[in-house]
Amino acid sequence: MSELPAAKPVRRRALPHVLNELGAEGAAPATRVSAYVCEAASCMSAQAHDITTKLAERCAAEGLADVAVKRVGCLGLCAAGPLVEIPETGRLFASVKPDELDALVGELRTAKPTGTPEPQGPFFERQLRVATENFGRVDPESLDDYLGRGGYEALQKVLSEMTSTEVREEITQSGLRGRGGAGYPTGLKWTTVAKAPGTQKYVICNADEGDPGAFMDRSVLESDPFRVLEGMAIAAFAVHATEGYIYCRAEYPLAVARLRTAIRLAQRAGFLGANICDTSFSFDIQIRLGAGAFVCGEETALISSVEGKRGNPRPRPPYPAVEGLFGCPTLINNVESFANVPTILRNGAAWYSGIGIGKSKGTKVFALAGRVVNTGLVEVPMGMTLREIIFDIGGGIIDGRPFKAVQTGGPSGGCIPAEFLDTEVSYENLIELGSFMGSGGMIIMDDTSCMVDVARYFQDFCRDESCGKCVPCRVGTTQLWMLLDKICKGQADMIDLANLERLAKVVQKMSLCGLGQGAPNPIFSTLRYFRDEYLAHIEERRCPAGVCEIEKPAEVPA
Repeated sequence: MSELPAAKPVRRRALPHVLNELGAEGAAPATRVSAYVCEAASCMSAQAHDITTKLAERCAAEGLADVAVKRVGCLGLCAAGPLVEIPETGRLFASVKPDELDALVGELRTAKPTGTPEPQGPFFERQLRVATENFGRVDPESLDDYLGRGGYEALQKVLSEMTSTEVREEITQSGLRGRGGAGYPTGLKWTTVAKAPGTQKYVICNADEGDPGAFMDRSVLESDPFRVLEGMAIAAFAVHATEGYIYCRAEYPLAVARLRTAIRLAQRAGFLGANICDTSFSFDIQIRLGAGAFVCGEETALISSVEGKRGNPRPRPPYPAVEGLFGCPTLINNVESFANVPTILRNGAAWYSGIGIGKSKGTKVFALAGRVVNTGLVEVPMGMTLREIIFDIGGGIIDGRPFKAVQTGGPSGGCIPAEFLDTEVSYENLIELGSFMGSGGMIIMDDTSCMVDVARYFQDFCRDESCGKCVPCRVGTTQLWMLLDKICKGQADMIDLANLERLAKVVQKMSLCGLGQGAPNPIFSTLRYFRDEYLAHIEERRCPAGVCEIEKPAEVPA
């Protein structure tokens, strides 16, 4: 396809001035302070919406016309939700209840912006927000809020000042890598799709987040959906695509609802659809819901599902960049990858590539879960150590218990022990330790976790989620689980351990897709760092952590 030139002119959409309710004199009172109520899924499950409604009613009843109550996306600290923030002063109210608002209303009544909000602690201060820069600051269903924080400036810049080649070069020079797991260079993928022959091309956003303990993509879609749409539109311009799909699992109803609202508002405002911003560029987006199959996170299985077929992976090559959706060249990136694009285009590739270490540029969003004090969502620069993430930002281990391991990369990742806590987080460093970045799940474990049981849990997940297309995965993961279960019950011997290691290598090498290829990784990493626990189960018939129910051998009658 011929090169797309800059698509001039661009219509700059005027931002409406949003006023508070009119006062008695007919003038709109200025907002003195605001109350930002987190209405992401975790806080919503604890009645956050009721807090928003009742707080607004209380403020109105007490004549606080200069207080603005606003719903926002995820504030990050899920462990302390529901959360309400007064941004002008930096005060954060945790574990708020709809029927216990007196302290909050009292603070709103007397609060005065100081210009220097009080510190909120290392959980917030040690983060660097790029993909999540609008979290807790915008109403997820307000296009005007998004525009007020620089939304769609990057798309307008692209359409008015850049060619598609220049856009691809900017992404390439930024060093952005796929945030869905493998870390493939984003600019290289975009270039491959752009150069692939064919007049019809597609862009797909992979929002099929299925790793246990992971909720990064869900939070982005719930908190800042317009950002993902803008990133997809920029990508479409760069690769000459005209149609896009967001593949989101149906278990994310709040994310899906907000996405639909965002798409509708973007279409009305001319940021999606035909002749975007009064230019010759046209691009529109549809949503496709996944039924919860973990394997559909693999791009070829995802494509089959979007086409209405069973979500089975297929051999590669050909790769989707050359032959993807409906046989056409297709660009697939995950939610976080697209969320980084607008900021990169606004601030420049040099700015983004200046963050991070080595070949791991920019920031990474992690979901902290497990035995850590501050469970929640964090975004940190590449190169921050595991210790800083877990103990400084995460607040350390619950009840002060000893740290044992952190599991990264989901079911295909590995368990990293305490001796590597000072490792700088990067794609290469995690792979060297026997794990990998994955989509960003980070499960922290203390001394109450049995690492053999952990390996069994993830193997059970993989065997259950296997599509069954290839024998190594369908049969191999089940046999691996059976061997691990035998070890956990104290029924195994050293021959079983040898069979476990040998079979794990076969499953890794012979499986068709990433699910089967990565399924043995938790086994490899736990054997590498916690082999003594396997030996205790086998040789001593005991579980060092006291988790597994070791079956005592039956007594033989005299």
